[in-house]
Formats: sequence, C-alpha cells, structure tokens
Amino acid sequence: MVVTDLDGKVLEGDLNPSSDLPTHVELYKAWPEIGGIVHTHSTEAVGWAQAGRDIPFYGTTHADYFYGPVPCARSLSEEEVTSAYEKETGTVIIEEFARRGLDPVAVPGIVVRNHGPFTWGKDPAQAVYHSVVLEEVAKMNRFTEQINPRVTPAPQYILDKHYLRKHGPNAYYGQKGDQH
Repeated sequence: MVVTDLDGKVLEGDLNPSSDLPTHVELYKAWPEIGGIVHTHSTEAVGWAQAGRDIPFYGTTHADYFYGPVPCARSLSEEEVTSAYEKETGTVIIEEFARRGLDPVAVPGIVVRNHGPFTWGKDPAQAVYHSVVLEEVAKMNRFTEQINPRVTPAPQYILDKHYLRKHGPNAYYGQKGDQH
C-alpha cells in the first residue's frame, strides 16, 4: 500500500502509486466525504461499460447500496486521452455526477464507457465492498435481461424503501455501526 497526498506525493510506502492516482485525486478533491476508491476491470461491470449502458435498478440488492441506476459516463475524447488520460477520467466521472445531479454517497459507483467500474466509500473497506456489490448487481442484471429482454426498472417506492431503510435519516436495517 502506498499513501500519497492530494498532489500525488508519496507519504508512506516504497512502491510506486497506481497509474490511476490522478483519477482518484480528482474524485477525492471533488468529493471530500469519500475516503476510499476502487477501480477494477471486473467482467460483468466492464460489460455494461463497454455497452455504454447504465446498470438499471431492477431489484432490492441494488437498492440496498445504490440509490438509483449506476451511471455510465461517456467515453473520453481523443484529446482527453492524449492530454491527461487518468486525470480526465476523474473529470468525466465528476462531470457525469454533476450532469445528473447525483450524490456520490448515495450512488457510490460508476462505469466509464469503454473502460470499467469505479466505486468509493467512506473508507477503503467500504469502497471494496461497493465494488463487490456492483459486480454482483451487474451480473444479476445481465441474467435478468437474458430472462426477460423487455424488463423495466423496479418502482421508485421499492428503491426508496430499500435504500432509505438502510441509509436514510430513520434507517433501521442492519446492526448499529454497520459500515456497509
């Protein structure tokens, strides 16, 4: 593990930081409420990213962690890729959340078109947990669409109930102090 500051300067560790550090720095600067970020190339979530599709809200597993569809950000332009690819990836993620008016705490992840998933949380453990949930939801949704190609998103009241009972002001689901 390598610890850096928000300028990318290594504070702890002997290894080189991830090449994706500039993406993470952009997200940390834009969203100070997050304390951990995970970027993978997991099979199912990458499938949605490559298809250029949001991961729709079809069921309660999704709603327990993501308040609405997991967005798919646009593909980076050639200029963005050649100028500062990793930094611009962060900029595109932030741009997509701003465009849709999304709260990064309520929707702790995204897929970037032609790239893959990014998830985050209040700390690294929660960011990893969200990454695992995102991959499972992506898989469930692919199965759902294979079984019923005409499926439609679940109703808003189900999303509200499942998300808010765990994360809302009157949350009652789970154990006290449950970080996930």
